[in-house]
Amino acid sequence: MDFLAEHQPELLPGNRQLPPVQGVLEAPHGTTIVAVTFPGGVVLAGDRRATMGNVIAQRDIEKVFPADEYSAVGIAGTAGLAVEMVKLFQLELEHFEKVEGAQLSLEGKANRLSTMIRSNLGMAMQGLAVVPLFAGYDLDREKGRIFSYDVTGGRSEEHNFAATGSGSVFARGAMKKLFRDDLTEEQATTLVVQALYDAADDDSATGGPDVARRIYPIITVITEDGFRRLTEQEASELSRSVLQRRLEEPDGPKAALL
Repeated sequence: MDFLAEHQPELLPGNRQLPPVQGVLEAPHGTTIVAVTFPGGVVLAGDRRATMGNVIAQRDIEKVFPADEYSAVGIAGTAGLAVEMVKLFQLELEHFEKVEGAQLSLEGKANRLSTMIRSNLGMAMQGLAVVPLFAGYDLDREKGRIFSYDVTGGRSEEHNFAATGSGSVFARGAMKKLFRDDLTEEQATTLVVQALYDAADDDSATGGPDVARRIYPIITVITEDGFRRLTEQEASELSRSVLQRRLEEPDGPKAALL
């Protein structure tokens, strides 16, 4: 980013001049991203739908990307700008590691992403906002951590679980109901699928598991062993298991009463 800012600042996402438009500028938007911590790390997942107004622009978009070996980014907002920002973020972390010979701390990565989001504020004011969710395994603290952002680059650390995007209100409600401190990795991955299902149930911009087209949520797990994305087979089995349970309980599992 520093190199581009010095030599060709117009190439940075936030510095591009948009042509004048009348009315709302329509562009594909990614929607719901969820994250949940468990004792061994953190799970970050996202649905596969991108919308443009009331139209489904894409059914199988990818919204969750590895940032480096121990962190990942889930994107919500203007899809094109968000993917570009993630690629630049990945390059920044790789460049830092090559120059310094060590990885940036998780806190440092979260701060760097905040700066990149802030540089996109001009676009955000024109309706092209990018609001990611950042998660990773903190090697120093030996636990998974989650960071959320607003369009100005404001950063907040979330505890236990978090969600962003149009279906985040419904996903957060599902996670609040099901979260426990002693979740296993398998239970944490099941929880995020349940949350995405609830979001899709009430938010038309969020896509649930599509068995007919074999389109399932992207689910990633980050532990002390690094970043791992669940295979298509694993995501399929997990989604089908949740769908089967929903046939018996359409509104999902209930929280235990004390």
